[in-house]
Amino acid sequence: MEKKGMLVPVVLALAAAGIYWWLLSSKQNALNAQLEQATILVAKFDLPARTIMNSDLVEPRQVPRMYIEQDAYEIRSQSDLKLVANLVTAIRIPKGNQLTQSALVSLSPEAGLSVKVPPGYRGCVLPLENDLLRLIKPGDRVDILVTFEAVMGDNRKERVTATILQNVLVLGVGSNLGQGLSMSQAKNKAKEESADQSFSDKMGMSLALNPNEAQYLALSVKQGDVAVVVRGLGDVELHPMEIASFKRLIK
Repeated sequence: MEKKGMLVPVVLALAAAGIYWWLLSSKQNALNAQLEQATILVAKFDLPARTIMNSDLVEPRQVPRMYIEQDAYEIRSQSDLKLVANLVTAIRIPKGNQLTQSALVSLSPEAGLSVKVPPGYRGCVLPLENDLLRLIKPGDRVDILVTFEAVMGDNRKERVTATILQNVLVLGVGSNLGQGLSMSQAKNKAKEESADQSFSDKMGMSLALNPNEAQYLALSVKQGDVAVVVRGLGDVELHPMEIASFKRLIK
């Protein structure tokens, strides 16, 4: 009986020790998981709001997992550095801060057109027929033509066409500012644009113009009919262009 009486406390002590060891191990494992090093993306420089991101503006950094923001960009391979390409900062991100998904938005109307406008230029929106815009992409180069009634030397009015702008950079077409899209995103975007087009026969094409060119484009829209012709890839040359008229054509 004495041996049985001694056995019970021993068993209880062993059970308590086992439970304590299990709790201690669980806490140790949780602490080890928190202290485990992970690689994330941080800002390489101070990034103002509405900065278009690329891999040169970020750098990987190892930090304990317990200090990682919930929606931070975690890097598992070198190709993951491109995760933030063509995204736009929604807020200012100081140098060294973690890049989070909530701090970046896609390159879209939500980010605004100004993020795509080169220094010294203006972003101008030109309404065009939807059928034409389907064939133009952000990054294309176009020439702008205007057809109007000109007063000739003998005070006779004649309808002519003049090329007023050459080698103009297309910043965006509709809501497409050149952002990268997955297949599902492209399909959803096509459906949205199709719904928008059912209410209007025209969409806007965004152009990069210097202030002087912007004035001439605005004047041309009011003065006559504006047309756009697309250049071939790599064609950036400026060509002397004479005004076209039927009178000159027939001669």
